[in-house]
Order: sequence, then structure tokens, then C-alpha cells
Amino acid sequence: MTAVDSGAAVVGADELLGLYEQMAVIRRTEKAAHDLFLAGLVKGTTHLAAGHEAVAVGASAALRPDDYVFATYRGHHHAMARGATPAECLAELMSKGTGLCKAKGGSMHLTKASAGMLGSYAIVGAHLPLAAGAAWSARLRGSGQVAVAFFGDGATNIGAFHEALNLSAVWALPVLFICENNLYMEYTPIGEVTAVANPAADRAPGYGIPAEVIDGNDVVVVKDAVHRAAELARSGGGPTVIEALTYRHFGHSRTDPGAYRPAEEVERWMQRDPLELARARLQVHGVPGESVTAADERAARIVAEAVAEAKAAPGPDPHDAFTDVWADGGSAWRT
Repeated sequence: MTAVDSGAAVVGADELLGLYEQMAVIRRTEKAAHDLFLAGLVKGTTHLAAGHEAVAVGASAALRPDDYVFATYRGHHHAMARGATPAECLAELMSKGTGLCKAKGGSMHLTKASAGMLGSYAIVGAHLPLAAGAAWSARLRGSGQVAVAFFGDGATNIGAFHEALNLSAVWALPVLFICENNLYMEYTPIGEVTAVANPAADRAPGYGIPAEVIDGNDVVVVKDAVHRAAELARSGGGPTVIEALTYRHFGHSRTDPGAYRPAEEVERWMQRDPLELARARLQVHGVPGESVTAADERAARIVAEAVAEAKAAPGPDPHDAFTDVWADGGSAWRT
């Protein structure tokens, strides 16, 4: 993986501090989701993205506000990076009426269409063709938008991955396929069931698509790679596959202690914590330690207030069950 001073992107101290704070908010929100789950206040399972923050934050920083993003069931970080607040995300996990989807989505289906976050998807790989479709729409309209599909390494062995790459290459669609390779497809090491070393990037040449393997824990490296790929897509250069190497700090889901991962592997990756790498970059930039501490304190305050707000929020309105069923907001069957 690349060193702390790698990455061609020019990111100033102020911007980097902002990216760091955004990652800190996400990290604390994930910890809050973990604690609320253990307290019995989050129903259903959750798939935490602690450790993946740099992928979502770095990519979002390189995108336009009107670009489209599609995520997996491990998508809290993508929703927040695109503008969803910790309060509305936690309220959704707690089945509250103020939740991002008014308690109809839960942890695995966070969506904020107004911010271009077109959903988290529980079916592995199912959203990759949808991202291609959104990119096709952008191309037809000449909007200059790009669509981005985030997915895990396990999705690279799903048919939809290959179908989406093939069609996107044939039509030169403005779509980015970003694999968050955390080494495990649920509980199975991806290397044990995949013939190539890089499950996403090594497949891309078969479809004539450029690919890059990057340090997914370095927010500057991620921003640089996504910026270059997005500019290529906007200029008519077609899709790019980016394989971001990262690591989850928790198990696959909240019922998984992650005991199958070797202790030395976990320790090695914990030393590559995205927040620690960003702190090191901030130090290189000469940002005072008290400024970083202040960012951490702001993040702690934001999340503490979000937890309190979500706990105090009312339950869902039964009438909301019949909204957002169709594009026109109605629920009646249409012929």
C-alpha cells in the first residue's frame, strides 16, 4: 500500500481538516449505532463501515453534488458522505419517523435521492446494473453527471458485476465501479475463492476498462483516483474500475465477532486506520494539534446530539407506509 505522502491530489490543510472531521463524525456515528444495537434500540442487523470511511469521504469529495451514488448494505458512510445527517441515519436504524426513509428502509436501505444517494442495496451486486442505467440516463440527457457504484470484493464473483462492466464498456457509460476490498466476502477470504489477486481490478481488462488498485484508507489517494476517473467519464472516456484496499474494524455484521481473522492481520490493518493516516497528513501540513482536537470535539458533539435527537424522535406515522411506493407518491395499483 502507498505511503502517507502518496497521492497526486493537491489537498490543502483546511480541506484535509474538513475531510478528517467528516470521517470522525462517521466513525463516531458507527460506534453509536453499535452501542444502540447492544442496548436493544436498533432493530434488525447492521453492517458497520468503521474503517472504510476514507473511501466514502474521499470519493464524495471528488464528485459533483448532482452525481449519483449507489451503495451496498454496508452503506452508512456513503449516505453521510453524500449529506445525510447522523441524526436521520440513526433515527432510521431505530425505526423512528424522522429517519432517512421514515423507518421503511433501516440500516441496509439508506437513501437520500435529493443528495444523489440513490440507495443502499441488500442484494449483493444488484445495484451495479442500476448504476449503469443511471449513467445511461445522464449520457442521454447530456448532463455531465457520473454514476458511482460502491461494492464489496464478494460482488466481483456475482454475474451482475460482469454484466454491468460489459454493458458500460460497450456503451462507454460515465460510471465508476469502486470496489471496497476488505479481504473478506462475509466470512470467507476473497483470495480463497477468486483466481486473480485483485478481484475487481484484474477483471477490468477483460472488458477493456482501465483499472487502478489504491490505498482505500488514505482519503487523499481516494479523492485523487476518483477525481481522475470522474473526469475521464465526463469527457466521454467511459467507465473505470477502482479497487480500494481497506479493512472493516468490526465483523461482517453485528452478530459476527470476526474471530476468523488472524490477530496479526487485524493489528496490521488497525495501524493503517484512515483517521490516523489523515492525522499524519495534517501534521505534515503543519496543522496544529489543537485544531485536530477541536475537530474531534465537534464530531463528538454532533454525534451525541444526533443520538439524543434520534432517541427522542417519535415513531413512524402509519400513513407513511403508503407513500413513496410509486414515483408519484401514490400507493394505488396502476394499470
